[in-house]
Amino acid sequence: MTSYYAPQGGLPPQTTLMTGRAVFTEAYAVIPKGCFSDIVTSYLPGWTQTRLWLIARPMSGFSETFSQYVMEVQPGGGSDAPDEDKGAEHWLFLTHGEATVTIAGQSYDLSPGGYAYIPAATPWTLLAEGPTPARFHWIRKLYQPAPGIPAPQPFVTNEQAMPLRPMPDTNGVWATTRFVEPTDLSHDAHVNIVTFQPGGVIPFEETHVMEHGLYVLEGRAVYKLNRDWVEVEAGDFMWLRAYCPQACYAAGPGPFRYLLYKDVNRHAALRDTFNR
Repeated sequence: MTSYYAPQGGLPPQTTLMTGRAVFTEAYAVIPKGCFSDIVTSYLPGWTQTRLWLIARPMSGFSETFSQYVMEVQPGGGSDAPDEDKGAEHWLFLTHGEATVTIAGQSYDLSPGGYAYIPAATPWTLLAEGPTPARFHWIRKLYQPAPGIPAPQPFVTNEQAMPLRPMPDTNGVWATTRFVEPTDLSHDAHVNIVTFQPGGVIPFEETHVMEHGLYVLEGRAVYKLNRDWVEVEAGDFMWLRAYCPQACYAAGPGPFRYLLYKDVNRHAALRDTFNR
């Protein structure tokens, strides 16, 4: 059974050494799990009994296409008006608890591993209905339409129901859970889960235009970020701007898995046409 790490909040004791692994550079940021304390949580209008860690937001000159939240909704909490921005599309991935998400009038029950895609301008609500807090990732992006291509439809699934797709020539030690086909041009971004078995590697420095948010759901690895090798573990978040070189070595002892955002399938913007 897959387990997903989620922050618990609190504060370290006063006797804890301050030095940690957090870093923010011109090309990447690492927010270790120890940074997810109570004093950096936030709250949102329209949400009840809810707090969040806001771990990525568009920043000029860094990563500009998405925001990412780690949400914690107490039993009975939630929202009937989650986001006032009608241009934003949404991805939800539930790691703990139970929630009901209603999209365009259709209700779905989410359990751990639950995944929902909600297109822009689509009404939706979320209610935490279990006996424990509902914890989930919420990724937002302004949808970029493409001429002649219809907007994507909403869908809800669970990663347990989706196949692992091995990368070519890797003997299955590097695989991706894809929730949308790469050739589906209605989507302008992908939110997938990447899994490395112990010993699996990204065997070259990926250097590409896509921005990334990588939240480690399980396991540990060493990750090459720009010029640095960085140790990461479950609960850490990596935030990469476009063209940041990256590679990975998953040392074990168990699988290394992360939730991955990337923007895809659109022309490079030559003017400010969709970051409105």
